[in-house]
Amino acid sequence: MPRKRKLLAQLSALQNTSSFPQVNAVEQLNTTPGADPSPKSSKYFVIEKRNSPQLQEDFFNQPCVSLAKSFLGQILVRKLPDGRELWGRIVETEAYLGGEDEASHSKGGKQTQRNAAMFMKPGTLYVYQIYGIYFCINVSSQGEGAAVLLRSLEPLQGLEAMRELRSASRKAPSRLLKDWQLCNGPSKLCQAFGIDKAFDQRDLTQDDAIWMVPGQDPPGEQDVVATTRIGIGNRGEWAQKPLRFYLRGNRFVSVVDKKVEREMAARGHSPDS
Repeated sequence: MPRKRKLLAQLSALQNTSSFPQVNAVEQLNTTPGADPSPKSSKYFVIEKRNSPQLQEDFFNQPCVSLAKSFLGQILVRKLPDGRELWGRIVETEAYLGGEDEASHSKGGKQTQRNAAMFMKPGTLYVYQIYGIYFCINVSSQGEGAAVLLRSLEPLQGLEAMRELRSASRKAPSRLLKDWQLCNGPSKLCQAFGIDKAFDQRDLTQDDAIWMVPGQDPPGEQDVVATTRIGIGNRGEWAQKPLRFYLRGNRFVSVVDKKVEREMAARGHSPDS
């Protein structure tokens, strides 16, 4: 089956299991190929209020590194106040391990009003502001003060709404953003999905405006690149730990590590193997 027809069929199949409105053909072509939908018997999701396979508490209740990897391929859904829904496939994450992690907001076990969500139950959103204007979204995991940063998404549905939101966040008029530019960075994806401080401490398993559904094609070990985190400054050994994870070969990733990818290829870890 030609790639575009296959992409259309896959997203259509996923949406037919939910109450989400159908997306137009142009937006459907921005999905990525995958296998058949996940079985409805999975312990990680149930069919309830939206008649959709929403990820549940058991999924988020994992150690931080495990959750950061498990997020890859899953889909973040955001329902805007006007009813439009935005879908994005998670393609890049970073793990922040809590008290021992010198790059974490909760290093040394320090709990503040700002980082309180990091100490809440797994699946709680931790949204913080940087440079006084941008936001980043994290999800709490197992472990005291541990959370996963969502770094990049592959837009699947609602791309025009994402462009509107990104444009509204930019001070000066600029050229139309390409698909790969919409969510390829933690602050960019927050702009594109209309996520701000109001989402801090929300529960992904209970919220009506933001949740996750399972992706159709979970990546294998050979598909995941593990490398160093970005923008954490001088944090000693923690600056060198491979706690950033992304889908190899995905053009929506914010920053690729060609050196690590070459090393993976030399070991025979091909994305197609």
